[in-house]
Amino acid sequence: MSGKFYITTPIYYVNAEPHLGHAYSSVIADVFARYHRLFGDDTFFLTGTDEHGQKVAEAAAEAGRTPLAHCDLMVQRYKNVWEKLNIGNDDFIRTTEERHSVRVQEILQRLWDAGEIYEDEYEGWYCVPEERFWTEKDISQGNCPSCGREVTRLTEKNYFFRMGKYQDWLINHIKQNPRFILPETRRNEILGFLNQPLGDLCISRPVERLSWGIPLPFNDKFVVYVWFDALFNYYTAPQSRGEDWWPASVHLIGKDILTTHCVYWPTMLKAADLELPETIFATGWWLFNQVKMSKSLGNVVEPLAMVDKYGADAFRFFLCREMSLGQDASFSEEALVKRYNSELANDLGNLYSRLLKLVHTYCEGKIPSRESNENGKEKRGIDIARPFLASARLHIDEFELNSALNIHMAYVRGINKFVEDTAPWKTGKTDPEGTRYNLRIALEDLATAAYSLWPIMPDKMGEILRTLGIEDPLNIPEDTVAMSLPDGYAIPEKAALFPRIKLEIPKVPETPDIKSVDNLVSIDDFRKTKIQIAKILSASPAPKSDKLLILEVDLGDEKRQLVAGIAEHYQPETLIGKSVVIVTNLKPAKIRGIESNGMLLAADDNGKPVIIVPDDETTPGSVIS
Repeated sequence: MSGKFYITTPIYYVNAEPHLGHAYSSVIADVFARYHRLFGDDTFFLTGTDEHGQKVAEAAAEAGRTPLAHCDLMVQRYKNVWEKLNIGNDDFIRTTEERHSVRVQEILQRLWDAGEIYEDEYEGWYCVPEERFWTEKDISQGNCPSCGREVTRLTEKNYFFRMGKYQDWLINHIKQNPRFILPETRRNEILGFLNQPLGDLCISRPVERLSWGIPLPFNDKFVVYVWFDALFNYYTAPQSRGEDWWPASVHLIGKDILTTHCVYWPTMLKAADLELPETIFATGWWLFNQVKMSKSLGNVVEPLAMVDKYGADAFRFFLCREMSLGQDASFSEEALVKRYNSELANDLGNLYSRLLKLVHTYCEGKIPSRESNENGKEKRGIDIARPFLASARLHIDEFELNSALNIHMAYVRGINKFVEDTAPWKTGKTDPEGTRYNLRIALEDLATAAYSLWPIMPDKMGEILRTLGIEDPLNIPEDTVAMSLPDGYAIPEKAALFPRIKLEIPKVPETPDIKSVDNLVSIDDFRKTKIQIAKILSASPAPKSDKLLILEVDLGDEKRQLVAGIAEHYQPETLIGKSVVIVTNLKPAKIRGIESNGMLLAADDNGKPVIIVPDDETTPGSVIS
């Protein structure tokens, strides 16, 4: 029975170029949307861009453009990447569009009239890159505890949303609805966050400080805080189309924006008397050598480069196949090529080419008819296909895309085994009728496999289906694919679906001339700093902080406690046993009341910390000199 399915990606902040994380979210959302269309569900797929805020205004000013001109330029880059990745979204929302801003203002006015928003004066430390205030106990040596950059003391009037009043309600909703936040680790993370008092949310910025935003309808001297504006895109986009899609079936997000989507967003909806989404699903991160990708480390994967080199379908397949949804996964070009050659070229591509040749050898190049026989063999394709499709759908409904793909590729290998077992090259002359029948069954199974893989690889699987006389998979009910091949349909003799590829190892860049490096220091200055290898023994979140982790490290002859602002970028359990680099001759410092005896070294990738790890296992306490 068909239903309704509404899926969203995060709306992407326009200050960043599209990268692997963006591509992954959009590909996964597209895959789920395509599956639900195959299932016969009415489906709506939304993506878009977040275009307001101080960082956008400053980036535009630095580039000598107006904020809107800057957004127009960046948005087109996202659209170009999505087109090449074959992303079939139904709508693309921009938060600068009037259809969005007028509805945000309507909701703000409604909340103001209901007393859910109030005016107050606030004094605190403000971080421009993070676009948020911090209290005195939050900051560390005058710097933002999240990104480490300098903060500014501000006292100003602002408007606040009464978020704290909904804390108990939100806890109960999460506990009573196990599928509201997935996977379970993220659900537990949010419940842990809600163990501390939930304050009210500052939702405005004075125009005199920031003009690039949606004006408050009840005071145009203020604009709305970017997150309060951006989150409502999921509601305003379908509303602007006059279509009744709300509430969303699933918000697909990255785990780095978990709090905004699982705390801010549901309380905002509750206050506005709007239904909550059914599921908020947080994906993992793509890592490179177990480290989150970073421009400063030179390990960022550019989606267009991968598509140009290996094709959109192969890239989409790898993203779906390699990561278990909700967990971190490592990306490497070598792994992509290995998957491509073993499963796409060998298992699927060779099967396709082989069957085309066999049909031309024993069936005059035409799909043989499905003739009944006394043993009832004509049911074989249908009997195999139906449980396969039902099992695959079960995993899709549970967001277990990787498990569904395991079943898909096992099915493909099963077709190969069927061809080997029936050996038409042996029976072609002795049993021509049986040979034609077996080839018909193999073609039916191939069509079923292509149909089930079409949401992941729409171009190549569409090619297989068209070769077999099926023009549009969306016009075929899933349980009739095996019966949809037209008798006598002429097929090509040869086709290279996935030619094998050889990985090209890039040349290592030459070391730059030391004379070109600025800010040189003497060796004596460098020797004043003691840097050692340490092994992380334990890692846990700091109380009342979603930014800090408390680390216990082994330095060989001693153990120390460090506090590091990496909680938004690393899960504690992934750090245990990892060798890291720390500065050990710093004076002890207290960060939010917790003693830190040393400093973890990390690269600053546009405000995001990336920890430095040695290439090989190194003895704890080893000195870097």
